[in-house]
Amino acid sequence: MDETKALIQSKTFWGAVVALVGAALTLGRYTLSPADAAAAVDLLSGIAGAVGALIAIYGRVVATKKIGA
Repeated sequence: MDETKALIQSKTFWGAVVALVGAALTLGRYTLSPADAAAAVDLLSGIAGAVGALIAIYGRVVATKKIGA
């Protein structure tokens, strides 16, 4: 396992976020089904990927140096 990725690209991270949100919602007397939690992880992971791509594109557009070998 030599490859790395950003924290927001990790489904484990987003799963933990959903679990924490689910626990907080339980305190408010709202329940989150396992199917809803899985859907939320997929949704958040997709949003994080899209935001990451937009930031990468923006970074390349405003960059002042060329990419080269």
